[in-house]
Amino acid sequence: MTFTITPAASRFIRFMLRADGGPEAGFRLVLSPGGCSGLSADMSVRASPEPGDAVVERDDVRLFLPAESRLLLDGVTIDFADGAAQSGLVFRDPRAASCATAPTPIVRLQ
Repeated sequence: MTFTITPAASRFIRFMLRADGGPEAGFRLVLSPGGCSGLSADMSVRASPEPGDAVVERDDVRLFLPAESRLLLDGVTIDFADGAAQSGLVFRDPRAASCATAPTPIVRLQ
C-alpha cells in the first residue's frame, strides 16, 4: 500500500490525536468510492483499532485502516486545505474520473 500524507495533513491529524486521543490512539479512516470526485471518508480518533483494521504508522501518525480503505488509498495523496470557504482533509486520487463540475473532495471530521 503506497500513499502519501503531506506535512499539512500530518499536522492536522497529530493535532486531532492530541486533542481527542490518548497515547495509543489512532486516526481511523474509512474510505469509500465517491463518484467522479474521488473518495469520501469518515474519520474519527479511536483509542484502539476495530477488528480487522490494520495499524499503519506514517509520518508520525498512527492510522487505523479497514481493508477497503487500504485498497482505496493506494496511490492517493492525503492533504489538508484551510481556506476561507473550506477546511479539511483532501484526497487526491490520480485514478479518479474527472468531472468539470465536481468540487475538490474535502472531508470534515464529525
